[in-house]
Amino acid sequence: MSRKVAVLVAGSWGTALASVLAGNGHEVFLWSHSQEQVDEINQYHTNKSLLKAVTLSEKIVATHSMEEAVRDAEAVVFAAPSSVMREVAAKASEYLQPNTLLIHATKGFEPETLKRMTVVLAEEIPAADPSRIVVLSGPSHAEEVVLRCPTTIVVAADDILAAEAAQDLFMSSYFRVYTNPDVAGVEIGGALKNIIALGVGMSDGLGFGDNAKAALMTRGLAEIARLGIQLGANPLTFAGLAGVGDLIVTCTSKHSRNWNAGYLLGQGKPLDEVLEHMGMVVEGVKTTRSAYSLARSQDIPMPITDALYAVMFENKPPKEAVEDLMGRVRTHEIEEIAQSAASNWIPREEER
Repeated sequence: MSRKVAVLVAGSWGTALASVLAGNGHEVFLWSHSQEQVDEINQYHTNKSLLKAVTLSEKIVATHSMEEAVRDAEAVVFAAPSSVMREVAAKASEYLQPNTLLIHATKGFEPETLKRMTVVLAEEIPAADPSRIVVLSGPSHAEEVVLRCPTTIVVAADDILAAEAAQDLFMSSYFRVYTNPDVAGVEIGGALKNIIALGVGMSDGLGFGDNAKAALMTRGLAEIARLGIQLGANPLTFAGLAGVGDLIVTCTSKHSRNWNAGYLLGQGKPLDEVLEHMGMVVEGVKTTRSAYSLARSQDIPMPITDALYAVMFENKPPKEAVEDLMGRVRTHEIEEIAQSAASNWIPREEER
């Protein structure tokens, strides 16, 4: 059944999700703050600055009007950068119906408050039921999704019916969707893997090889799990699509902005120059700041995050940061995560 769905905003990921929805027969309104981008999408069915050599479905209607995009939409997909999610949600709020399905697909924390995106949406859209706000995450590059490469993602909500509604909206022959009740875990895994991808890219930029890459990914997953469990996530989530799955694709793909930014850092480029070269939002940079603060507030050790923070914001040489990581005091591998899981994660009633 065709439904009106709004996608906010027309970045690469928002455009890719709009393509999936249009391919499923839905009436898709793609909102952008740029009138030039709106005109290009409507006239030429392209978004060349973000997704080269891709022709978009004519069922995707771009608009500069938030009211046109959102009013009477049965579902709204928020794909705005974490730093502007609150602003976009506030603009959309006045046009939303109480029963509109709200889905976000942003991997990061709000920089100023360190809040997850579902929390930001709940605060800015008071008419919404927080239990029905859905997060969409998992190993998925926009560049491959728009080409209909096989992709598998996960949607999570406290209300399983809301997650299943999002699942039905997106599921297709090439875009497989699983559900998960662990909202915090899915959001945290999706955000923190960007930090580790920066680290892997930096290691590659230094020419340290595959052994170092494997170590960073594995120990990075331990960091993600430690902080995530402390913040209420189910440890099993980090063994799934929003955890190790997303970590693998972001740390190993040529499409990864975070890996590419880390690679340039490893070659000695300063952060400002790296971000200017990228020309697009690199969520891992802001997320490193957020995770650094969260880890300290929760007294959680995150040495890889600490090292990247020192490189990006304290001008520490990348090689020195890696050498410090390798020279840390000896420790055990398994016990630290097991202890965190045992002491901090409380199963839901239905899981006992």
